[in-house]
Amino acid sequence: MNPYILSILISSLGLGTMITFMSSHWLLAWMGLEINTLAIIPLMAQHHHPRSVEASTKYFLTQATAAAMILFASSMNAWLTGQWALTQLSHPLPIALITMALALKMGLAPLHTWLPEVLQGLDLSTGLILSTWQKLAPFALLVQMPCQNSTLVSTLAISSALVGGWGGLNQTQLRKILAYSSIAHLGWMLIILQYAPSLALIALLTYMVMTFSAFNLFKINNSTSINMLAISWPKSPALTALAPLVMLSLGGLPPLSGFGPKWMILQELTKQDLAPLATVMALSALLSLYFYLRLSYAMTLTISPNNIAGVTPWRFQTPQPTLPLSIFSTCSLMLLPALPAILALVN
Repeated sequence: MNPYILSILISSLGLGTMITFMSSHWLLAWMGLEINTLAIIPLMAQHHHPRSVEASTKYFLTQATAAAMILFASSMNAWLTGQWALTQLSHPLPIALITMALALKMGLAPLHTWLPEVLQGLDLSTGLILSTWQKLAPFALLVQMPCQNSTLVSTLAISSALVGGWGGLNQTQLRKILAYSSIAHLGWMLIILQYAPSLALIALLTYMVMTFSAFNLFKINNSTSINMLAISWPKSPALTALAPLVMLSLGGLPPLSGFGPKWMILQELTKQDLAPLATVMALSALLSLYFYLRLSYAMTLTISPNNIAGVTPWRFQTPQPTLPLSIFSTCSLMLLPALPAILALVN
């Protein structure tokens, strides 16, 4: 893609998200979401392959449906209450419709079925944008909505955590596994959103750091399936030794960074007298941990048969930048002691 066009599209992505962040009017928020959607579609379809075109079409139809629901619900709220402000949602029907529309935009279960299929049709760089940056604008709207339907939000969160764990168990494609990982992490963020929004923000930032590391590890190793992970060791031994720790951090295993948000979320749920809910969420984390262990096993404990020329690719310098990966991987592994200070700063 032409670098000028690429820079315009990336700038439009940032512009759409910033408009949604700064808006207090539902029409402006809707406009930012639309700019965001229209900017990423050319990035998704830049490789002229039937699979990427199919993914772009599915993504466009899904996002257009969610945007139409948001516009309809905000218009209904203006008709019923005379208010267009984000913080003036008071009628239960527009609140429920907008919550479902934002869940569809982010890929929360049971409205998640588009996300694994779309992510499977993209390259890893665009998939990283879809898994991280594209969650920010809908998440910001969910945070700003004043009176959320707690039953609906809790149902979406629990189903996302369970579906994200179960769905990834029988997958062999890395992008689909990361899609189900995204669904499960969104469930953790949503379950705590109505009780401690700062904790949800911490969980989102930690998830973005860990997902950036995971996508870049797979991109440098040029791996798209579990079987291809077995030949990672000859390509980059240091990264292959680091990758299982990043995977286990995504699974929330102590003492890695991914454990911190889950630990604090379970603690807050217990403080709110929601021990059964905290128990279900903790058990759902075990499902996700299983398929992260599968990836770790495939990378480090299996060795693919190689000829003599195939065991020395690590000697050649990779053309891809590794400094961002090293920074984000370090944060994915060692951020746990700093999380209470970050939480205090956010509060």
